[in-house]
Amino acid sequence: MRTILLIAALPEEADAFLPGQGAVIQTKPHSVRLIEQGARSIKIVTCGLGKVNAALAAGFYADADTTLIAMTGTCGRIGAPVSLGEGDTFWIARAIQHDYGARQPDGFVHYRAGDWPMGEAQDAAFIAMHDPGSGLPHATIISGDVFLECPDTAEALADRLGAQLVDMEVAAIAQAATALGLPWLAIKAVTDGADGESAGDFSANLQNAARKAAEAMERVLL
Repeated sequence: MRTILLIAALPEEADAFLPGQGAVIQTKPHSVRLIEQGARSIKIVTCGLGKVNAALAAGFYADADTTLIAMTGTCGRIGAPVSLGEGDTFWIARAIQHDYGARQPDGFVHYRAGDWPMGEAQDAAFIAMHDPGSGLPHATIISGDVFLECPDTAEALADRLGAQLVDMEVAAIAQAATALGLPWLAIKAVTDGADGESAGDFSANLQNAARKAAEAMERVLL
């Protein structure tokens, strides 16, 4: 059976994908819901926050039947005004770990996660699978183990890395999938602007954004 491994950081994000369908087959160490569709199944895993949790879930649940690793969920908008309406859901074309690299005397140098952080830095991004026709705008996301609430930092990272979005997991999913030799994709919807209002905005917009990302993912996978 061909299996798609769909990972979400939070229960709200996982539950928004085909809500009520399938069966929960385990709850520890992660909640896993399985949807079977003939010769194909979708395994939905709630991994928890951060790069380590995301990579662990990808490595633990991908098996010989896995054909694709995907991530659905939410993110912050950086480098431009936040739009919480039409156009706030994105196909992630490139993913970069913004906290991986070398701290040198003249600043932080970003390297592709897993590469030796020395010598000349190359493109730090992991590239997603070809968009099969999602109709979504494409974006670069940066991931790190921080909840970014500083607009100056966000703007600097956006300029330096050519990014429009920020989260805590996608680039780790991309790294893990690449290491496993599997294609990956991610769809994210914006909750906040990575600024001083982010905590409140995230909480207020989580459910709606999670559903927007999940609906877009349903169109792509189904």
